[in-house]
Amino acid sequence: MAVTTPQAEHRPLDPSPAPAAPGETSRSRSKPPVPASGAWREGDDAGHRQFADVGAFELEAGGRLPAVRVAYETWGTLAPDGSNAVLVLHALTGDSHVTGDAGPGHVTAGWWSQMVGPGRPIDTDRYFVVAPNVLGGCQGTTGPSSTAQDGRPWGGRFPYVTTRDQVAVEIALTRALGIRSWELVIGASMGGLRVLEWALLGPEAGIGVRNLAAIATTAQMAGDQIAWAHPQLAAIRVDPRFRGGDYYDAADDDGPHTGLGIARQIAHTTYRTGYELDRRFGRLPQGGEDPFAGGRFAVQSYLDHHGDKLARRFDANSYLVLTESMLSHDLGRDRGGVEAALSQVTARTLVVAVDSDRLFPPQQSARLAQWIPNAEPLRIVTSDVGHDGFLVEADQIGPMVSEFLG
Repeated sequence: MAVTTPQAEHRPLDPSPAPAAPGETSRSRSKPPVPASGAWREGDDAGHRQFADVGAFELEAGGRLPAVRVAYETWGTLAPDGSNAVLVLHALTGDSHVTGDAGPGHVTAGWWSQMVGPGRPIDTDRYFVVAPNVLGGCQGTTGPSSTAQDGRPWGGRFPYVTTRDQVAVEIALTRALGIRSWELVIGASMGGLRVLEWALLGPEAGIGVRNLAAIATTAQMAGDQIAWAHPQLAAIRVDPRFRGGDYYDAADDDGPHTGLGIARQIAHTTYRTGYELDRRFGRLPQGGEDPFAGGRFAVQSYLDHHGDKLARRFDANSYLVLTESMLSHDLGRDRGGVEAALSQVTARTLVVAVDSDRLFPPQQSARLAQWIPNAEPLRIVTSDVGHDGFLVEADQIGPMVSEFLG
């Protein structure tokens, strides 16, 4: 397994698009073309990414990846005894760029900069922090936009991967880095699904997991969550420019950005709350537009903005692969049920829920705190914004994590 260093869903609250100038509608303003894919591709500026080749993987659903490369970033210094390693796992549309500015190779700033860095709750002066891009992602780790052995992008041929497959790849990365145990494995939303699998698969693989932090997540995807995912998957697949997943050679504005944008809009309504959307936007029209004459309400413009923004930095195939990996998540599968599986977790555990979360409601976090033997009492973040509270409310989550780490 080779480690190389190059030479070279969900974000904090974004403002709505700027008001239109007099005589112009916000919709009429020109925008740069949308690339067929926002994926990082071989040959692009690596930024702060490092890469590890971790070999072939037989997948849980029966597929096979003949070669897997993991993109990851690190901060801090590993202690001589390896006792200060922290693994940070990102959510659906996140990546390895947890903290730091936007710049070459990184189109957005770090998604959890308030939590990770010198003097922050996960203090990089104290801990060696590792953040990998997930298997199936689009920011450097093997995924649909990666080149297959025949020299073409995997595209629609990329196999079905599960949460357990993703953790198996992260275990291989851990070994490649020479890490024998994690002081903390932390993640929220989709990252939290992998945190829970790490609690069982890590020790089974001989890698210690001393502490866990599972934030705004669940032990088992429920029917409501599967239902919300279904139209998102369909929106991408029915886009005529999706081409069965083989669109990487398409010109700008000729990729499946419409379907990906709609999927993001559906998802975004689950990331926020009805209260927040009504308070911020209500029935206000978007500046310069008349909803009675083909124009939009402000909340529609807001969703259009987020759909367009994601389409410029993400990949439609990865959105499908990662969403379906989330649907595979059931900690109790082949382990005697969820409660039996949670009862096997030995790590000391922090469970955090957002009180207004309608995607991963607090009762799902309460189940974790109830059945994990060494879990602390459930901690609650109070927020109007819903699921995205795990990103927005760092002033509440930070002290919880700091206190937990002692």
